[in-house]
Amino acid sequence: MRSNKINLPETLNGWRLDAPPRRIDKTNIFDYMDGAGELYLSYEFDHLLVYEYKTESDNDILVELYQMKDSQDAFGLLSLDWGGEPVDLNHLRSEMPENSASPQIIPKSRALYGKGLLRIWSDDLYIRIMAFKDTPGVKEVILKLGKIITVNRSNPSPPEMLQVIKPSADSSWSLRKDRTAYFYSHLVLNSLFYISHENILNLSHSTEAVFVTYYKKNKDGARQSPKLLVIKYPEAEQAAVSLKDFIKTYLPDQGREMKQDPNKEIQQFFQIEDGWMGFKLFDRTLSLVFECPDSNSAQEILSQVQ
Repeated sequence: MRSNKINLPETLNGWRLDAPPRRIDKTNIFDYMDGAGELYLSYEFDHLLVYEYKTESDNDILVELYQMKDSQDAFGLLSLDWGGEPVDLNHLRSEMPENSASPQIIPKSRALYGKGLLRIWSDDLYIRIMAFKDTPGVKEVILKLGKIITVNRSNPSPPEMLQVIKPSADSSWSLRKDRTAYFYSHLVLNSLFYISHENILNLSHSTEAVFVTYYKKNKDGARQSPKLLVIKYPEAEQAAVSLKDFIKTYLPDQGREMKQDPNKEIQQFFQIEDGWMGFKLFDRTLSLVFECPDSNSAQEILSQVQ
């Protein structure tokens, strides 16, 4: 962890810091947020510091500093919700580095504000600053706190894993950048796209996964939304085993069709109840596409995984 020491002001525009921060870790996170703690534990969570600012108008501001093991964990938390207005915190670059390929599939902003809530990815910190009521003057105070917290902190590039997806300018399918998520856990995957209550893809903190959504309007105006999931495993053998486990549960009638050669790319397509799906396995990377209107679309989307 590379965090710098953070000193929040005692007072700011009429708000006063109520007490020293409350420290939350893995032992008491469920006392603080009930079931939502699973989300943070699905990444490499270390601890959370909670500050509370009070004002005479009874509109408290809560500051939550989630200390993660690494920058990619903090990024992952932001990537689960790209909603809100991008905001510029000056020193916190609002856009990703010029040499980064990943902005092709994610929004450029590191800080998002909406309805009294500011969310920030700042190196290995995921930050939430929120007011109970979005009253006049609240946004100014919240943004000031965001600037104070993030000053002098580094702004690493997004996870390299995002670069495995290369959208094609010639493709008939467009990628929704605001639906790109980076994670490790099957619990997070099921919140994005339900596959199974069991961890049939063997996701863990030793794997990396990216989930994206595509769209294309039909002639009748209806929008189709194929989903692409790319998982990178520590070893090629684990990727192959995970594909077998997936087929056994998700495609039980197709298992006998599997032909696997560890030195070659494997790619197959199937028509199921909700459309066409397909998978591609090569070395340590397993890619799966769902809800496609036809096999050509499934193949076209899978071809964007490199």
